Amino acid sequence: MQLVKTHRDALLRPLQIVSGIVERRHTLPILANILIRKDGESVSFLSTDIEVQISTNAAIGSGSDVAATTVAARKLLDILRALPETHEVSLSLSNKRLTVQSGKSRFALQTLAAEEFPTVAQAEQYNTHVSLPQKTLKHLFNMVHFSMAQQDIRYYLNGLLLVVDGKNVIGVATDGHRLAFCQVETDQEFTRQEVIIPRKTIIELLKLLEDGDELVDLHIATNQVKFTFGDIELISKLVEGKFPDYTRVVPKGYKNNFTLSRDLLLRSLQRAAIMTSDKFKGVRCIIAPGSLKISSTNADQEEAVEELEIDYGGDSVDIGFNVSYLLDVLNNLKCDNINVALGDANSSALITIPDDADFKYVVMPMRI
Repeated sequence: MQLVKTHRDALLRPLQIVSGIVERRHTLPILANILIRKDGESVSFLSTDIEVQISTNAAIGSGSDVAATTVAARKLLDILRALPETHEVSLSLSNKRLTVQSGKSRFALQTLAAEEFPTVAQAEQYNTHVSLPQKTLKHLFNMVHFSMAQQDIRYYLNGLLLVVDGKNVIGVATDGHRLAFCQVETDQEFTRQEVIIPRKTIIELLKLLEDGDELVDLHIATNQVKFTFGDIELISKLVEGKFPDYTRVVPKGYKNNFTLSRDLLLRSLQRAAIMTSDKFKGVRCIIAPGSLKISSTNADQEEAVEELEIDYGGDSVDIGFNVSYLLDVLNNLKCDNINVALGDANSSALITIPDDADFKYVVMPMRI
């Protein structure tokens, strides 16, 4: 039975959308597969790792039959990528095998029964509905995602805190050493709700969301979140746990602050980072009236020193930072200038964008 007959790229796109979350090694072998369902012209593609599920569809079906099967996601994707762009591709199902044919190339793949494929059950009730342009939600996630923890024993840090409150949608991420905060204003009104979205879900959404004005509908339940945009639906479990109170982490009332070029500081830190080692990423920053001196050393007694002129008349501060934490935020921001506010050598630094209260980045000092 023929399932699909279409141009290579028309089949490749939906497969690329759903295959990002497929694990190569899993306790359940069927989770290395994607579920393909055909109902006449409409063909749906679905993948899951039990925690996250992505589905999409395309009008590329051949014939009026109804059929479903599962096939290895990576193999099918690799085959399609290796085929010539201009060629037509057909998928057909026979004797528990999926045949991929294009020109004089033919591949026969093993399948597993569609009935055995575990799909994520949708929540019975979603408490909150948020509708935002895709570019706005992508911007929100982009501004904070790099501060998420990776495989931290404090599992609630391995994700992004999403807060809806009044007219604001807020994103917060921290790994315990730095914290990023960003908010966007909407024309909707929300009752305050906080949820922690897993790291894997955020990384996948950043790949899938586009920089356009098309809307993304976000539905929030007590244990699940659902994103719908274009012909894509992504459902994800939420991380249970209490996220740290970010309002207490953001410093207030620092008198020592200065504004400088983001690009200038980024390039100086990149050069200073060359002399750091994989085990120790510390750079020393000496801030004095009119100047910022950045230095780094390593176990071989090598040294890098960078000096920048700054418009600053506050106290002298000698403070150390993990250079990676500074590079992460500077690489991610798109503004010309940044503002740096400091207390003393033992207090966190606050990086903001001039005349923009919607973004804050807090980074803890380190002993050099």
